[in-house]
Amino acid sequence: KDYYKILGISRQATSATIRAAYRKLVRTWHPDRKPDHPKAEEIFLDIVEAYEVLMDEELRELYDQ
Repeated sequence: KDYYKILGISRQATSATIRAAYRKLVRTWHPDRKPDHPKAEEIFLDIVEAYEVLMDEELRELYDQ
């Protein structure tokens, strides 16, 4: 998975940029906001996973290799 693409950010994104992108996307894709969208939960979970990896310096470094 391309976490940067999922969040719509560049590889040089700062933690503030990552956080802002995450917040915007979770508001849009939360399954409670899109109950009729068949992939809303899957997309939401991908967003959460991308955020968790990219916000953790060690995980992000491993991911970027």
